[in-house]
Amino acid sequence: MKIKLSFSLSFVIVSMLFLFSCANENKTQTGNDDEKIANKEHPKLILTAQGVKDIRAQLGTIPIFDKSLEAVKEEVDAEIEAGIEVPIPKDYSGGYTHSRHKQNWFVLHKAGLLYQILDDEKYAKYVKDMLMEYEALYKTLPLHPKTRSYARGKLFWQCLNDSNWLVYVSQAYDCIYNYLTEEERNKLETNLFRPFADHISVDSPQFYQRVHNHSTWGNAAVGMIGLVMDDEELINRALYGIKDLKLDTTKKDDDGGFLNKDGKAGFLANIEEPFSPDGYYNEGPYYQRYAMYPFLVFAEGLHNVKPELKIFEYKEGVLLKSINALLNLSDADGDFFPLNDGQKGMSYYTNALVTAVDVSYHFGDQDPGLLSIAKQQDKVLLDDSGLAVALGIKNGNEKPFTKKSINLSDGPEGKQGGVGILRNQDIELVFKYASQGSSHGHYDKLSYSLYEKGEEVIQDYGLSRFVNIEQKGGGNYLKENKTWAKQTIAHNTVTQNETSHFTGKYDIGSLHHSDLQYFSSDNDNVQVVSAIEKNAYPGTTMLRTMAIIKDEDFEKPFVLDIMKVTSATANQYDFPFYYFGQVLQTNFKYNSPEILKPLGSKNGYQHLYLEGSGKASDENTKFSWFSNDKFYSLTTVTNTKDELIFARIGANDPEFNLRRDPALILRAKKSKNRTFVSVIESHGSYSAVSESALNSKSNIKDIKTVLDSDAYTAISITTINGKTKLFITSNTNTSKEVKHNVKIDDKNYEWSGSYYFN
Repeated sequence: MKIKLSFSLSFVIVSMLFLFSCANENKTQTGNDDEKIANKEHPKLILTAQGVKDIRAQLGTIPIFDKSLEAVKEEVDAEIEAGIEVPIPKDYSGGYTHSRHKQNWFVLHKAGLLYQILDDEKYAKYVKDMLMEYEALYKTLPLHPKTRSYARGKLFWQCLNDSNWLVYVSQAYDCIYNYLTEEERNKLETNLFRPFADHISVDSPQFYQRVHNHSTWGNAAVGMIGLVMDDEELINRALYGIKDLKLDTTKKDDDGGFLNKDGKAGFLANIEEPFSPDGYYNEGPYYQRYAMYPFLVFAEGLHNVKPELKIFEYKEGVLLKSINALLNLSDADGDFFPLNDGQKGMSYYTNALVTAVDVSYHFGDQDPGLLSIAKQQDKVLLDDSGLAVALGIKNGNEKPFTKKSINLSDGPEGKQGGVGILRNQDIELVFKYASQGSSHGHYDKLSYSLYEKGEEVIQDYGLSRFVNIEQKGGGNYLKENKTWAKQTIAHNTVTQNETSHFTGKYDIGSLHHSDLQYFSSDNDNVQVVSAIEKNAYPGTTMLRTMAIIKDEDFEKPFVLDIMKVTSATANQYDFPFYYFGQVLQTNFKYNSPEILKPLGSKNGYQHLYLEGSGKASDENTKFSWFSNDKFYSLTTVTNTKDELIFARIGANDPEFNLRRDPALILRAKKSKNRTFVSVIESHGSYSAVSESALNSKSNIKDIKTVLDSDAYTAISITTINGKTKLFITSNTNTSKEVKHNVKIDDKNYEWSGSYYFN
């Protein structure tokens, strides 16, 4: 007995030592066991197992989260009551089957969250039942019957929407993963998820293997389902692209952009290339908003499952920086500036920006300003980051998110131009001197738009598309997007000889960008941005300097615009002002034709009706208009050879795809060098109730170009009270440290820096 006990004890000790040794060896080989076990838990992508515990512990005490949860529950319960519908695909965007499958992806995602948070099996069963219907349908599907896209999906007419579906549904699958049996998981993964991921990637490389917002969605879709399935092949395909694949670098997509010109692909490349170090996304804020959701949710999944990648630190933390940049690319109402292809009205109230704000707060520096935006959005995500925001608001930590003047560089290294935003009181000026902006870019170097209290004063047209409205081209881009919206004459910049910048060709435009001369926002009263463009027209250089100036002799800050055009040949220059509102008064005579005819035959001119024309009669042309109960005045330097054209968008548009917006165009013919100088004032107000007009007239007597050389341009602005202001900009040496001495009318002006104003 004693011998047996000793033997047994020895055996136990040896066994324990062996197991301990193996455990240590295993840790050495595979890393921390706890981390490995945590990565096996579900949910683990966006909502985590620990997050579920924390949320359940706080339910009923976090008002904005509780409200968001109740709204989602009401929506999903109504869908469950209505029953599952998984129709055979046949429509474009906005059509019934398209909309139904789109609604399904949202509901699947939300139902999965409800299952985890409320621990109610009915939501898991609903997700499982619908996924099984998709499994049965998907394995029978050919390519989508609509053939317009360069990369057709199966559930949808384009792979982009298929990718949307998988990004959301992968999260739903993650939430019910442990609810399913192993047999059910194998069935879904074998017949639905893996073939789905393969179709949008290896079967559609022209869509997947590139740097573009489309591919970002594709990368995220493949990567997120890979994370749920613990499929390293899919995860690596998502991060780095399809291995050893080479595409034809000359092929283009539906928008004219190259598919894979530089050979770069994968999620990491889509972070490296489109984002500047400041977080500006080269396609513009509208598409940055669209791409932020897949960027951030896949990044969250990687952070939770593969923390060793340190994805939120990648490229010096540019993903989180980009959220701040995007919020600053919105007006006072939160609407994004419509740079490049951008639909007006898209704002930070969209669900993608709810994600962006919550993620930025949770994974960033807990900026209290983000809480104020979340409070305006009035909802949070039903996950870990949404809980963090809800607790921050509950604890009263929010502070106002203050938008100030900001300069955002463009290009992977911040060396491909950029966007400057000047803000002073309620006036916002958006100055675009960026790169082409990929296939969604417009031909509008050195263009600008102007806002007051969130209302457009001088507009950028944006895109020509009725998104998801089937009656208008299937909800897709209209032909007028190329024939009008992208053309130079559609923007507030110079058009030479009725030809768009870079002749409207993407191949040429994508090679060039404008360059910053200087950006100055240190002085609260005078904020300036200046940039130069040398390639839009061969032999012509455009240098534009724009300032918002707050001066005691003016009711509100005014805009000073100096566009210096120099050319080796004589040209026709058209300089438009796309104003909104009612014409009040001009100081020039004009004739209005009885029959409206197009202003030209191509390059956007075919879409402009000529509504009136006249000649400048003075050294200053004055034009005033009325909009949003405010008065506006334009004073611009002219000569008697200049033509003034009243135009209106809408010619050659029989289907009424374009808005009938007005413009005033200043035309200079047979001119080599021309410096366009203008001042735009906002002043006064009108009350329809009291029928009283206050301060309805301009405060400017005249503006003059008193010096215009290669080195300097100086503008005098004289008010109706006889006070004269002088603004001098340096055209060449713009360093802050440089000292300048300029003589004008026998008077010396000395200053340090890029400009002078007094």
